[in-house]
Amino acid sequence: MARTDYDLVIVGGGAAGLIAARFAAQLGARVLLAERDRIGGDCTWTGCVPSKALIRVAKAAHEFRTADRFGLAQASVALDVSRVRAYVQQKVQDIYEPTAPEALEREGIVVAMGAGQFIDRRTLQVGDRTIAARRYLICTGASAVVPDLPGIAETPHRTYGNIFELPYLPASLLVIGGGPLGMELSQAFQRLGSQVTLVAPRLLPHDDPAAGDSIARVFAREGVRWTPGRATRVRQDRGEVIVSTESGEELHGTDLLVAAGRRPNVAGLALDRAGVTYSAHGVSVDDRLRTNVPHIYAAGDVLGGEQFSHIAGWQAFEAARNALLPGSASGRPNPMAWVTFTDPEVAQVGLSEAAARQQLGDAVTIARWDIAQVDRAKCDDDEDGFIKLIADRRGVLVGATIVASRAGEMSGELSLAIAQRLTIGNLATAVHAYPTYTTALQQLASQAATAQWKSSASGRFIRRFLHYGQD
Repeated sequence: MARTDYDLVIVGGGAAGLIAARFAAQLGARVLLAERDRIGGDCTWTGCVPSKALIRVAKAAHEFRTADRFGLAQASVALDVSRVRAYVQQKVQDIYEPTAPEALEREGIVVAMGAGQFIDRRTLQVGDRTIAARRYLICTGASAVVPDLPGIAETPHRTYGNIFELPYLPASLLVIGGGPLGMELSQAFQRLGSQVTLVAPRLLPHDDPAAGDSIARVFAREGVRWTPGRATRVRQDRGEVIVSTESGEELHGTDLLVAAGRRPNVAGLALDRAGVTYSAHGVSVDDRLRTNVPHIYAAGDVLGGEQFSHIAGWQAFEAARNALLPGSASGRPNPMAWVTFTDPEVAQVGLSEAAARQQLGDAVTIARWDIAQVDRAKCDDDEDGFIKLIADRRGVLVGATIVASRAGEMSGELSLAIAQRLTIGNLATAVHAYPTYTTALQQLASQAATAQWKSSASGRFIRRFLHYGQD
């Protein structure tokens, strides 16, 4: 019988790998976590954590500048870039420390720092160590994509991988890409004092179009310039970066951020030696997150699907569970949820309206409220956005879109409701504390449930009965 050093070896120590390793250790499994760079991956070092810390600083600066709307004397903001960087990096360290190798070792997880490479389907090389395991889980994540634009190789530019290392605030920042990252950082740098110009055909193209429209209005008010269309060429000229667009326009800036998506990290793993099927689009897995090699699993961004830390972590947990325990569970989350942390935030849970109509045809019910109707939003002067609930003909929730200051926090309730196949009427029965943003969910659901009941046969009968009773 072949030797096995570990029950589970996880290749990649980002959000997915960490969750899988800790779960496996809690089960009492012999687990090794191999990481080529830094434990925590993109999320900790170049993604979720530094971006949200920077967004918080930018929001503070914005609130200072707009304090007169609350009756406070308008204040000027003097930005100390070195202190902002220190704040952001301190938050990164705060979140990294509980996941440092020595901390993981105390939890019973063996950590091997170095690039993992398969020798064969049963053996992995990490540095000078040769490791054998009963099961493997690939969680190597993804990296920033730089599009093949003419001139991009010769033009200085940044991606999310190094934008947080900037030692200065760009006077004018050009951003290519209207996805979540491009949107979040465009607003953050504008609020910090840069003049930002965003180049993208659409804003938030994977969200409800009305969400992108709402954020576009906010951006216009705050001074972010959006040029609809695609970048066709970039170049540097006398210290400036110039981006040409498909409309023939030339945009000038001091710095360039490319936020054009991410590509799965499959190179360097020697997956061919293990016999694992993969492509440039990611590792192929079945519904249980198992590759074509039965004892090798994969999860998270390396699959090439949705690029969200919470989805990656959820998949890794399910993959580790399937690898180590009897039976199996689906690795396809339902419902899908994601949040773009602009201000206001944009949350999408389950199906969008367009996707629901494509799947269900005319059997779709839409209920919508503007955030301006929400008392707490009025008090906070955060009246941009809306809530949209999407249900089938029986009133069962299948999706939701929220554009609101607290959209991310509000989305959790809807994720649970959709996963449990609750109806809009069920949502209306949950009493929410007043005044909160989530009160709007109860109020909107109550309004929609009442309208649905009034149009039903029983509702029409009772209304006629009540009317006759009054006569």
